[in-house]
Amino acid sequence: MNLKKTSLCKIVKPSVRERPQKKPRSRRIFSAVRHRSLGTNMSFQTAPFIVQSPTTMMQLDPKETSSGDGTQNREGMSEAEFALFNSDRLQSDLEVMGNKIKEHEDNLKFLKSQKNKLDESILKLQVYMGKLHTSGISTIENTNLQGEDINEQILRQVNSAAGVLSYVQSHHYSQALQLDMTNGVVGVVARLGKVNDENLSQALSDYLGTRSMLALVYKDYKSVKPLEKYDNQGNVDRSGAIHGLASSIGRTIEGHFDVICLENLRPYVGKRIDGDPQRRLDLPNPKLPNGEYPPGFLGYAVNLIQIDPAFLLCVTAYGYGLRETLFYSLFSQLQVYKRRVDMISALPCITDGAVSLDGGIIRKTGIFILGTRDAAAANVRFSKPSASQTTGNYSEAERQMNDLRWTKEKTLEDIKRAQVLRDHALYNFGKKKEEFVRCLSQSSYTNEQMISPR
Repeated sequence: MNLKKTSLCKIVKPSVRERPQKKPRSRRIFSAVRHRSLGTNMSFQTAPFIVQSPTTMMQLDPKETSSGDGTQNREGMSEAEFALFNSDRLQSDLEVMGNKIKEHEDNLKFLKSQKNKLDESILKLQVYMGKLHTSGISTIENTNLQGEDINEQILRQVNSAAGVLSYVQSHHYSQALQLDMTNGVVGVVARLGKVNDENLSQALSDYLGTRSMLALVYKDYKSVKPLEKYDNQGNVDRSGAIHGLASSIGRTIEGHFDVICLENLRPYVGKRIDGDPQRRLDLPNPKLPNGEYPPGFLGYAVNLIQIDPAFLLCVTAYGYGLRETLFYSLFSQLQVYKRRVDMISALPCITDGAVSLDGGIIRKTGIFILGTRDAAAANVRFSKPSASQTTGNYSEAERQMNDLRWTKEKTLEDIKRAQVLRDHALYNFGKKKEEFVRCLSQSSYTNEQMISPR
Protein backbone atom coordinates (compact mmCIF):
# COMPACT_ATOMS: atom_id res chain seq x y z
CA MET A 1 0.00 0.00 0.00
CA ASN A 2 2.85 2.36 0.74
CA LEU A 3 4.37 1.55 -2.61
CA LYS A 4 1.16 2.37 -4.40
CA LYS A 5 0.86 5.64 -2.52
CA THR A 6 4.36 6.67 -3.49
CA SER A 7 3.79 5.83 -7.12
CA LEU A 8 0.51 7.69 -7.28
CA CYS A 9 1.95 10.82 -5.75
CA LYS A 10 4.84 10.67 -8.14
CA ILE A 11 2.56 10.43 -11.10
CA VAL A 12 0.36 13.42 -10.33
CA LYS A 13 3.11 15.60 -8.91
CA PRO A 14 3.35 18.66 -11.13
CA SER A 15 6.52 19.40 -12.96
CA VAL A 16 8.79 22.25 -12.07
CA ARG A 17 7.65 24.25 -15.08
CA GLU A 18 4.04 24.01 -13.93
CA ARG A 19 4.53 25.26 -10.37
CA PRO A 20 3.98 28.99 -11.13
CA GLN A 21 0.69 28.06 -12.79
CA LYS A 22 -2.50 27.59 -10.87
CA LYS A 23 -3.86 24.08 -10.89
CA PRO A 24 -6.83 23.48 -13.08
CA ARG A 25 -10.06 22.86 -11.26
CA SER A 26 -10.19 19.30 -12.53
CA ARG A 27 -6.83 18.48 -10.87
CA ARG A 28 -7.88 19.91 -7.53
CA ILE A 29 -11.00 17.80 -7.55
CA PHE A 30 -8.98 14.73 -8.44
CA SER A 31 -6.52 15.37 -5.55
CA ALA A 32 -9.35 15.62 -3.03
CA VAL A 33 -10.88 12.41 -4.29
CA ARG A 34 -7.45 10.72 -4.19
CA HIS A 35 -6.83 11.53 -0.52
CA ARG A 36 -10.29 10.31 0.53
CA SER A 37 -9.73 7.15 -1.41
CA LEU A 38 -6.38 6.43 0.23
CA GLY A 39 -7.91 6.96 3.64
CA THR A 40 -10.40 4.11 3.03
CA ASN A 41 -7.73 1.79 1.60
CA MET A 42 -9.39 1.74 -1.87
CA SER A 43 -7.18 1.00 -4.87
CA PHE A 44 -7.37 2.83 -8.21
CA GLN A 45 -6.01 2.37 -11.67
CA THR A 46 -4.36 5.73 -11.87
CA ALA A 47 -3.31 6.00 -15.51
CA PRO A 48 -6.77 6.61 -17.02
CA PHE A 49 -7.52 9.32 -14.43
CA ILE A 50 -4.41 11.39 -14.89
CA VAL A 51 -5.63 14.90 -15.76
CA GLN A 52 -3.13 17.51 -16.86
CA SER A 53 -3.57 21.12 -17.92
CA PRO A 54 -3.76 21.76 -21.65
CA THR A 55 -0.57 23.74 -21.47
CA THR A 56 1.39 20.69 -20.29
CA MET A 57 -0.09 18.49 -22.99
CA MET A 58 0.35 20.77 -25.98
CA GLN A 59 3.85 20.97 -27.41
CA LEU A 60 4.47 24.31 -29.12
CA ASP A 61 6.98 24.97 -31.84
CA PRO A 62 9.42 27.65 -30.62
CA LYS A 63 9.18 29.31 -34.04
CA GLU A 64 5.43 29.85 -33.51
CA THR A 65 5.80 31.29 -30.03
CA SER A 66 4.73 34.94 -29.95
CA SER A 67 6.79 37.58 -28.30
CA GLY A 68 6.06 41.19 -27.52
CA ASP A 69 2.66 42.55 -28.61
CA GLY A 70 1.29 39.68 -30.76
CA THR A 71 1.88 37.27 -33.56
CA GLN A 72 4.32 38.55 -36.14
CA ASN A 73 3.24 38.83 -39.72
CA ARG A 74 4.83 39.69 -43.04
CA GLU A 75 8.45 40.77 -42.94
CA GLY A 76 8.54 40.75 -39.18
CA MET A 77 5.60 43.21 -38.72
CA SER A 78 3.14 42.57 -35.97
CA GLU A 79 -0.55 42.30 -36.74
CA ALA A 80 -1.14 45.83 -35.46
CA GLU A 81 1.68 47.24 -37.55
CA PHE A 82 0.48 45.43 -40.66
CA ALA A 83 -3.12 46.60 -40.12
CA LEU A 84 -1.90 50.19 -39.78
CA PHE A 85 0.22 49.88 -42.93
CA ASN A 86 -2.68 48.39 -44.86
CA SER A 87 -5.15 51.09 -43.76
CA ASP A 88 -2.69 53.86 -44.75
CA ARG A 89 -2.25 52.27 -48.16
CA LEU A 90 -6.01 51.99 -48.71
CA GLN A 91 -6.58 55.56 -47.56
CA SER A 92 -3.95 56.80 -50.02
CA ASP A 93 -5.62 54.82 -52.81
CA LEU A 94 -8.99 56.34 -51.92
CA GLU A 95 -7.56 59.86 -52.11
CA VAL A 96 -6.12 59.19 -55.57
CA MET A 97 -9.39 57.69 -56.77
CA GLY A 98 -11.38 60.59 -55.28
CA ASN A 99 -9.24 63.08 -57.21
CA LYS A 100 -9.84 61.08 -60.37
CA ILE A 101 -13.61 61.18 -59.80
CA LYS A 102 -13.41 64.95 -59.35
CA GLU A 103 -11.58 65.24 -62.68
CA HIS A 104 -14.35 63.27 -64.39
CA GLU A 105 -17.04 65.40 -62.70
CA ASP A 106 -15.33 68.64 -63.78
CA ASN A 107 -15.02 67.36 -67.33
CA LEU A 108 -18.70 66.39 -67.38
CA LYS A 109 -19.69 69.79 -66.04
CA PHE A 110 -17.67 71.53 -68.74
CA LEU A 111 -19.09 69.36 -71.52
CA LYS A 112 -22.66 69.92 -70.34
CA SER A 113 -22.12 73.68 -70.23
CA GLN A 114 -20.81 73.50 -73.81
CA LYS A 115 -23.88 71.50 -74.81
CA ASN A 116 -26.19 74.10 -73.23
CA LYS A 117 -24.42 76.90 -75.11
CA LEU A 118 -24.81 74.97 -78.35
CA ASP A 119 -28.53 74.45 -77.63
CA GLU A 120 -28.95 78.16 -77.08
CA SER A 121 -27.08 79.03 -80.28
CA ILE A 122 -29.14 76.52 -82.27
CA LEU A 123 -32.35 77.92 -80.82
CA LYS A 124 -31.41 81.49 -81.74
CA LEU A 125 -30.43 80.40 -85.24
CA GLN A 126 -33.72 78.51 -85.64
CA VAL A 127 -35.61 81.68 -84.75
CA TYR A 128 -33.55 83.65 -87.26
CA MET A 129 -34.07 81.04 -89.99
CA GLY A 130 -37.79 80.99 -89.23
CA LYS A 131 -37.93 84.66 -90.11
CA LEU A 132 -36.12 83.98 -93.38
CA HIS A 133 -37.97 80.78 -94.27
CA THR A 134 -40.67 82.22 -96.49
CA SER A 135 -38.99 85.49 -97.35
CA GLY A 136 -38.48 84.62 -101.02
CA ILE A 137 -42.18 84.49 -101.81
CA SER A 138 -43.06 88.14 -101.39
CA THR A 139 -41.64 90.82 -103.63
CA ILE A 140 -43.71 93.83 -102.61
CA GLU A 141 -42.61 95.36 -99.32
CA ASN A 142 -45.95 96.67 -98.12
CA THR A 143 -47.99 93.65 -99.20
CA ASN A 144 -49.54 91.61 -96.43
CA LEU A 145 -49.65 87.80 -96.37
CA GLN A 146 -52.92 87.67 -98.32
CA GLY A 147 -51.68 89.96 -101.06
CA GLU A 148 -53.56 92.99 -99.79
CA ASP A 149 -51.72 96.30 -99.35
CA ILE A 150 -51.38 97.21 -95.67
CA ASN A 151 -52.54 100.74 -96.44
CA GLU A 152 -55.75 99.32 -97.90
CA GLN A 153 -56.36 97.40 -94.69
CA ILE A 154 -56.09 100.59 -92.67
CA LEU A 155 -58.15 102.69 -95.08
CA ARG A 156 -60.99 100.18 -94.85
CA GLN A 157 -61.31 101.14 -91.17
CA VAL A 158 -63.27 104.25 -92.19
CA ASN A 159 -64.47 105.18 -88.72
CA SER A 160 -61.10 104.89 -87.00
CA ALA A 161 -58.57 107.63 -86.27
CA ALA A 162 -55.91 105.64 -88.15
CA GLY A 163 -58.23 105.31 -91.16
CA VAL A 164 -59.01 109.04 -91.23
CA LEU A 165 -55.39 110.15 -90.85
CA SER A 166 -54.17 107.65 -93.45
CA TYR A 167 -56.81 108.80 -95.94
CA VAL A 168 -55.79 112.46 -95.57
CA GLN A 169 -52.09 111.60 -95.92
CA SER A 170 -52.72 109.46 -98.99
CA HIS A 171 -55.14 111.74 -100.84
CA HIS A 172 -54.26 115.21 -99.57
CA TYR A 173 -50.58 114.87 -98.81
CA SER A 174 -49.61 118.54 -99.17
CA GLN A 175 -52.48 119.71 -96.95
CA ALA A 176 -51.74 116.99 -94.40
CA LEU A 177 -48.20 118.27 -93.95
CA GLN A 178 -49.57 121.60 -92.72
CA LEU A 179 -51.72 120.02 -90.00
CA ASP A 180 -50.40 120.17 -86.44
CA MET A 181 -51.68 116.66 -85.77
CA THR A 182 -49.36 115.19 -88.41
CA ASN A 183 -46.22 116.70 -86.86
CA GLY A 184 -44.31 114.16 -84.84
CA VAL A 185 -46.40 111.23 -86.01
CA VAL A 186 -44.39 108.03 -86.60
CA GLY A 187 -47.17 105.93 -88.07
CA VAL A 188 -49.72 103.20 -87.31
CA VAL A 189 -48.63 100.09 -85.37
CA ALA A 190 -49.72 97.72 -88.16
CA ARG A 191 -47.50 99.56 -90.63
CA LEU A 192 -44.38 99.86 -88.42
CA GLY A 193 -43.60 96.15 -88.09
CA LYS A 194 -43.36 93.25 -90.51
CA VAL A 195 -43.54 89.49 -89.96
CA ASN A 196 -42.37 86.68 -92.23
CA ASP A 197 -44.82 83.93 -91.27
CA GLU A 198 -48.55 84.11 -91.99
CA ASN A 199 -49.56 82.18 -88.88
CA LEU A 200 -47.28 84.31 -86.69
CA SER A 201 -48.73 87.50 -88.13
CA GLN A 202 -52.24 86.28 -87.36
CA ALA A 203 -51.27 85.19 -83.84
CA LEU A 204 -49.65 88.53 -82.97
CA SER A 205 -52.53 90.50 -84.49
CA ASP A 206 -55.05 88.47 -82.50
CA TYR A 207 -53.02 89.01 -79.33
CA LEU A 208 -52.89 92.79 -79.78
CA GLY A 209 -56.37 93.19 -81.19
CA THR A 210 -57.55 95.58 -83.91
CA ARG A 211 -57.58 98.58 -81.61
CA SER A 212 -53.88 98.22 -80.76
CA MET A 213 -52.97 97.38 -84.34
CA LEU A 214 -54.59 100.69 -85.41
CA ALA A 215 -52.97 102.72 -82.63
CA LEU A 216 -51.34 106.00 -83.72
CA VAL A 217 -47.68 106.30 -82.70
CA TYR A 218 -46.16 109.72 -81.87
CA LYS A 219 -42.68 110.71 -80.74
CA ASP A 220 -43.72 112.91 -77.78
CA TYR A 221 -46.79 114.17 -75.97
CA LYS A 222 -46.40 117.66 -77.45
CA SER A 223 -47.28 116.17 -80.83
CA VAL A 224 -50.25 114.31 -79.35
CA LYS A 225 -52.05 117.40 -78.00
CA PRO A 226 -53.41 118.66 -81.39
CA LEU A 227 -55.26 115.37 -81.94
CA GLU A 228 -58.19 116.28 -79.73
CA LYS A 229 -59.85 119.36 -78.19
CA TYR A 230 -62.21 119.66 -75.21
CA ASP A 231 -64.87 122.13 -74.09
CA ASN A 232 -65.06 123.80 -70.68
CA GLN A 233 -66.78 120.76 -69.18
CA GLY A 234 -64.05 118.43 -70.41
CA ASN A 235 -66.17 116.88 -73.14
CA VAL A 236 -64.63 116.03 -76.49
CA ASP A 237 -65.14 118.76 -79.11
CA ARG A 238 -66.33 116.72 -82.05
CA SER A 239 -66.06 119.67 -84.40
CA GLY A 240 -62.35 120.26 -83.93
CA ALA A 241 -59.01 118.47 -84.28
CA ILE A 242 -59.15 114.96 -85.73
CA HIS A 243 -62.91 114.73 -85.25
CA GLY A 244 -63.36 117.86 -87.34
CA LEU A 245 -60.98 116.40 -89.94
CA ALA A 246 -63.11 113.22 -90.09
CA SER A 247 -66.28 115.30 -90.58
CA SER A 248 -64.65 117.18 -93.46
CA ILE A 249 -64.27 113.93 -95.42
CA GLY A 250 -67.66 112.57 -94.45
CA ARG A 251 -66.55 110.23 -91.68
CA THR A 252 -67.10 109.91 -87.94
CA ILE A 253 -64.61 108.51 -85.45
CA GLU A 254 -66.50 106.05 -83.28
CA GLY A 255 -65.53 105.04 -79.77
CA HIS A 256 -62.07 105.23 -78.27
CA PHE A 257 -58.79 105.01 -80.15
CA ASP A 258 -55.27 104.44 -78.85
CA VAL A 259 -52.37 106.86 -79.17
CA ILE A 260 -48.88 105.79 -78.12
CA CYS A 261 -46.30 108.38 -77.06
CA LEU A 262 -42.79 106.93 -77.38
CA GLU A 263 -41.13 109.44 -75.06
CA ASN A 264 -43.43 108.37 -72.21
CA LEU A 265 -42.86 104.64 -72.59
CA ARG A 266 -40.46 102.79 -70.32
CA PRO A 267 -37.89 101.38 -72.76
CA TYR A 268 -35.89 98.20 -72.63
CA VAL A 269 -32.44 99.08 -71.28
CA GLY A 270 -30.73 95.70 -71.40
CA LYS A 271 -28.21 94.29 -73.86
CA ARG A 272 -28.80 93.68 -77.56
CA ILE A 273 -27.60 90.77 -79.67
CA ASP A 274 -24.11 91.52 -80.92
CA GLY A 275 -23.76 91.94 -84.67
CA ASP A 276 -27.50 91.84 -85.35
CA PRO A 277 -28.45 94.55 -87.86
CA GLN A 278 -32.02 94.46 -86.54
CA ARG A 279 -30.77 95.25 -83.00
CA ARG A 280 -32.79 92.44 -81.43
CA LEU A 281 -32.94 92.33 -77.67
CA ASP A 282 -30.67 89.89 -75.85
CA LEU A 283 -33.36 88.21 -73.76
CA PRO A 284 -32.58 84.97 -71.90
CA ASN A 285 -34.33 81.95 -73.35
CA PRO A 286 -36.94 80.43 -71.01
CA LYS A 287 -36.10 77.28 -69.10
CA LEU A 288 -38.31 74.67 -67.50
CA PRO A 289 -37.81 73.75 -63.81
CA ASN A 290 -35.60 70.83 -64.89
CA GLY A 291 -33.24 73.23 -66.67
CA GLU A 292 -34.24 72.19 -70.19
CA TYR A 293 -35.48 74.56 -72.90
CA PRO A 294 -39.21 74.20 -73.59
CA PRO A 295 -39.95 72.30 -76.81
CA GLY A 296 -41.50 74.29 -79.64
CA PHE A 297 -40.21 77.66 -78.43
CA LEU A 298 -39.64 79.92 -81.46
CA GLY A 299 -38.55 83.12 -79.78
CA TYR A 300 -39.89 86.33 -78.26
CA ALA A 301 -42.49 88.29 -80.21
CA VAL A 302 -40.54 91.53 -79.75
CA ASN A 303 -37.62 89.98 -81.66
CA LEU A 304 -39.72 88.30 -84.34
CA ILE A 305 -40.91 91.67 -85.62
CA GLN A 306 -38.84 93.08 -88.44
CA ILE A 307 -38.45 96.86 -88.35
CA ASP A 308 -37.56 99.30 -91.08
CA PRO A 309 -33.93 100.42 -90.61
CA ALA A 310 -35.10 104.05 -90.43
CA PHE A 311 -36.86 103.26 -87.12
CA LEU A 312 -34.17 101.13 -85.48
CA LEU A 313 -32.23 104.05 -83.98
CA CYS A 314 -32.82 107.50 -82.55
CA VAL A 315 -36.59 107.59 -82.84
CA THR A 316 -36.70 109.21 -79.39
CA ALA A 317 -34.58 112.01 -77.93
CA TYR A 318 -32.75 109.42 -75.80
CA GLY A 319 -31.65 107.40 -78.84
CA TYR A 320 -34.04 104.46 -78.50
CA GLY A 321 -35.63 102.76 -81.49
CA LEU A 322 -39.03 101.19 -82.02
CA ARG A 323 -38.01 97.73 -80.80
CA GLU A 324 -37.02 98.78 -77.29
CA THR A 325 -39.88 101.30 -76.99
CA LEU A 326 -43.02 100.57 -79.00
CA PHE A 327 -42.80 96.80 -79.50
CA TYR A 328 -41.28 96.05 -76.12
CA SER A 329 -44.16 97.99 -74.58
CA LEU A 330 -46.72 96.07 -76.65
CA PHE A 331 -45.26 92.58 -76.26
CA SER A 332 -42.76 92.75 -73.38
CA GLN A 333 -41.43 89.15 -73.15
CA LEU A 334 -44.34 87.51 -74.95
CA GLN A 335 -43.19 84.02 -75.97
CA VAL A 336 -44.05 82.34 -79.28
CA TYR A 337 -44.50 78.57 -79.61
CA LYS A 338 -45.07 76.31 -82.56
CA ARG A 339 -48.10 74.49 -81.14
CA ARG A 340 -50.66 75.08 -78.43
CA VAL A 341 -49.58 71.88 -76.64
CA ASP A 342 -46.00 73.21 -76.52
CA MET A 343 -47.25 76.47 -75.04
CA ILE A 344 -49.26 74.70 -72.33
CA SER A 345 -46.33 72.44 -71.38
CA ALA A 346 -44.18 75.56 -70.97
CA LEU A 347 -46.51 77.25 -68.46
CA PRO A 348 -43.95 77.11 -65.60
CA CYS A 349 -41.58 79.40 -67.52
CA ILE A 350 -44.13 81.81 -69.09
CA THR A 351 -44.14 85.18 -67.33
CA ASP A 352 -45.50 87.75 -69.81
CA GLY A 353 -47.91 85.64 -71.84
CA ALA A 354 -47.51 83.49 -74.93
CA VAL A 355 -49.02 82.70 -78.33
CA SER A 356 -48.81 79.67 -80.58
CA LEU A 357 -48.92 79.48 -84.36
CA ASP A 358 -52.08 77.36 -84.23
CA GLY A 359 -54.05 80.05 -82.40
CA GLY A 360 -53.33 79.59 -78.71
CA ILE A 361 -53.14 82.77 -76.61
CA ILE A 362 -52.15 83.35 -72.99
CA ARG A 363 -52.74 87.02 -72.27
CA LYS A 364 -50.63 86.97 -69.12
CA THR A 365 -49.96 84.50 -66.36
CA GLY A 366 -53.27 82.90 -65.45
CA ILE A 367 -55.35 84.55 -68.22
CA PHE A 368 -56.15 82.27 -71.18
CA ILE A 369 -57.97 83.22 -74.39
CA LEU A 370 -60.20 80.33 -75.49
CA GLY A 371 -62.64 79.78 -78.34
CA THR A 372 -62.15 80.64 -82.01
CA ARG A 373 -61.40 83.90 -83.74
CA ASP A 374 -64.35 86.04 -84.81
CA ALA A 375 -64.41 85.75 -88.60
CA ALA A 376 -66.37 89.00 -88.88
CA ALA A 377 -63.76 90.96 -86.94
CA ALA A 378 -61.62 93.45 -88.80
CA ASN A 379 -58.53 91.72 -90.07
CA VAL A 380 -55.57 94.04 -89.73
CA ARG A 381 -52.29 92.16 -89.71
CA PHE A 382 -48.61 92.89 -89.99
CA SER A 383 -47.27 92.93 -93.52
CA LYS A 384 -44.46 90.82 -94.83
CA PRO A 385 -40.94 92.10 -95.58
CA SER A 386 -39.73 92.12 -99.16
CA ALA A 387 -37.57 89.36 -100.52
CA SER A 388 -34.66 91.74 -101.02
CA GLN A 389 -34.39 92.24 -97.27
CA THR A 390 -33.97 88.59 -96.37
CA THR A 391 -32.59 86.57 -99.29
CA GLY A 392 -28.89 85.76 -99.39
CA ASN A 393 -28.68 85.04 -95.65
CA TYR A 394 -30.56 81.76 -95.52
CA SER A 395 -27.79 79.65 -97.04
CA GLU A 396 -25.26 81.02 -94.58
CA ALA A 397 -27.67 80.32 -91.73
CA GLU A 398 -28.09 76.74 -92.94
CA ARG A 399 -24.31 76.26 -93.01
CA GLN A 400 -24.01 77.58 -89.48
CA MET A 401 -26.84 75.32 -88.35
CA ASN A 402 -25.12 72.23 -89.79
CA ASP A 403 -21.88 73.16 -88.03
CA LEU A 404 -23.66 73.67 -84.73
CA ARG A 405 -25.53 70.37 -84.97
CA TRP A 406 -22.35 68.47 -85.87
CA THR A 407 -20.53 70.03 -82.91
CA LYS A 408 -23.45 69.15 -80.64
CA GLU A 409 -23.38 65.51 -81.77
CA LYS A 410 -19.67 65.29 -80.98
CA THR A 411 -20.24 66.91 -77.61
CA LEU A 412 -23.01 64.42 -76.77
CA GLU A 413 -20.64 61.55 -77.62
CA ASP A 414 -17.99 63.08 -75.36
CA ILE A 415 -20.56 63.39 -72.57
CA LYS A 416 -21.48 59.70 -72.88
CA ARG A 417 -17.81 58.65 -72.70
CA ALA A 418 -17.19 60.93 -69.74
CA GLN A 419 -20.22 59.48 -67.92
CA VAL A 420 -18.95 55.92 -68.47
CA LEU A 421 -15.52 56.84 -67.10
CA ARG A 422 -17.09 58.64 -64.13
CA ASP A 423 -19.40 55.70 -63.33
CA HIS A 424 -16.52 53.23 -63.57
CA ALA A 425 -14.40 55.36 -61.26
CA LEU A 426 -17.29 55.61 -58.77
CA TYR A 427 -17.71 51.82 -58.83
CA ASN A 428 -14.02 51.23 -58.14
CA PHE A 429 -14.10 53.85 -55.40
CA GLY A 430 -17.01 52.07 -53.75
CA LYS A 431 -15.24 48.71 -53.80
CA LYS A 432 -12.06 50.23 -52.40
CA LYS A 433 -14.07 51.99 -49.69
CA GLU A 434 -15.62 48.67 -48.62
CA GLU A 435 -12.14 47.16 -48.39
CA PHE A 436 -10.98 50.12 -46.29
CA VAL A 437 -13.95 49.74 -43.90
CA ARG A 438 -13.19 46.02 -43.48
CA CYS A 439 -9.56 46.85 -42.77
CA LEU A 440 -10.55 49.38 -40.10
CA SER A 441 -12.93 46.85 -38.52
CA GLN A 442 -10.24 44.14 -38.45
CA SER A 443 -7.69 46.55 -37.00
CA SER A 444 -10.13 47.57 -34.26
CA TYR A 445 -10.76 43.91 -33.40
CA THR A 446 -7.00 43.19 -33.21
CA ASN A 447 -6.43 46.13 -30.88
CA GLU A 448 -9.24 44.96 -28.58
CA GLN A 449 -7.71 41.49 -28.41
CA MET A 450 -4.33 42.94 -27.51
CA ILE A 451 -5.52 45.11 -24.61
CA SER A 452 -8.06 42.61 -23.14
CA PRO A 453 -6.83 40.66 -19.99
CA ARG A 454 -5.79 37.04 -20.53
